[in-house]
Amino acid sequence: MTTMTTMSRCACRRAILAGVFVLGAAALSVASPESVQRDPRVEKLLSQISEQRLVATLQKLGSFGTRNTLSSTDSATAGIGAARQWIFDEMKKSSPRLQVNFDSFQVPKSGRITRDIELRNVMAVLPGKTARRVYVSAHYDSFARRPVPASSPQPAGAPQAAGTPPPAAAAADTAPVDNPAPGVNDDGSGTALVMELARVFAESGIEFDATLVFIALAGEEQGLIGAQKHAEKALAEKVAIEGVLNNDMVGNVQAGDGLQDSTRVRVFSEAPEDSPSRQLARYVASAAARYVPTQQVTLVARHDRFGRGGDHTAFNQKGFTAVRITEALENFERQHTAADTIEGVNVPYFLRNVRINAAAAASIALAPPAPVVADGRGQPTLGRQPSGYDSNLKWKASPGAAGYKVYWREAWTPNWQHVLAVGNVTEFVLPSVSIDDYVFGVAAVGSDGSESLVAVYVNPPRR
Repeated sequence: MTTMTTMSRCACRRAILAGVFVLGAAALSVASPESVQRDPRVEKLLSQISEQRLVATLQKLGSFGTRNTLSSTDSATAGIGAARQWIFDEMKKSSPRLQVNFDSFQVPKSGRITRDIELRNVMAVLPGKTARRVYVSAHYDSFARRPVPASSPQPAGAPQAAGTPPPAAAAADTAPVDNPAPGVNDDGSGTALVMELARVFAESGIEFDATLVFIALAGEEQGLIGAQKHAEKALAEKVAIEGVLNNDMVGNVQAGDGLQDSTRVRVFSEAPEDSPSRQLARYVASAAARYVPTQQVTLVARHDRFGRGGDHTAFNQKGFTAVRITEALENFERQHTAADTIEGVNVPYFLRNVRINAAAAASIALAPPAPVVADGRGQPTLGRQPSGYDSNLKWKASPGAAGYKVYWREAWTPNWQHVLAVGNVTEFVLPSVSIDDYVFGVAAVGSDGSESLVAVYVNPPRR
């Protein structure tokens, strides 16, 4: 067991506040969580992302007219059948390292699915050293409702009332499936992101610890169906999904009311405060600050926008860690209309969001898996021993870890305030740091300095 006991408790308390500890005979600085060094492999990945290819992909996705889940599968140039085949072919030819396939499901008529269909997600797998998986996802289907008559009191695409989504869901059952629905931002932007990162990661030659999955999902506009089917299958097959970065509308900077914001991107994550999804969101923000400092990540403590949802929700509902990455401002005048064209995408802003995804996904996939900080009964391995006033942290060793970092923050604070490298140990004591007043976590560190997600000691609920 490693401990800090060479100082008086008052002195140790002052040292905590000052940001310095004494471990044995050596002074250790308590760093800020943002002080992690940049990995040159990640920086090289980001430099290989092609703005030209991204724009060309957006234009091509818009050229299919519609990608409605219920649209034609017979045409070679229009409808969802042509779109999914093109996405498949493009990812297939990106690199022989990618394992590309249709993730297909037979979906019977029900709800917004007005006839029996074969639904196809398009999935590209980049095998890593281990079976644990990191996903980058988006939905490639599009939707446009019937134009609203000029006499309607509602402007096209505007929300019906405060706190309610645009009327797309209500109109989905009756809108013609072959309406012009270019869907360049919703969610051609996310789809182009997925396709470009599949290419860049595969061509990089980097051997990742985790297996990376780049997946374009269908049926989102009809109720997250493609994501639900895939998550159900993954749960049944006990697939080790460590995190899902779901991108839905990541290219627009101007709202319908004229407001503009090209400096922020939002990341939504489900409760509770220290859920794995919240940790993934914090990790995305940290990676963005390190590699794409010109784009601010705004963390939103909700599973999604008020009263609405996206494909990450389907993964959350099956117990998987997932977040939604989306633009700071939505434009309801373009959303779910024929006006969702390339003109609605701000390319420099979009490119920064692509790079944020690349930085986060690569950083997770290069690092060892996060430590396990609970026992076989699911209870956190955090105690008050040996003194009763100290925080005693224990965890299970992570495969491939060369060391660990302990994180902590005040219990009313959302972001980590302190981090300390503690060496290759599986137990550590913070003297005079109350487990009642602080939240603690542990991250695994690889021999190359890569760092895992933080595993948090969660206070168990009262029975």
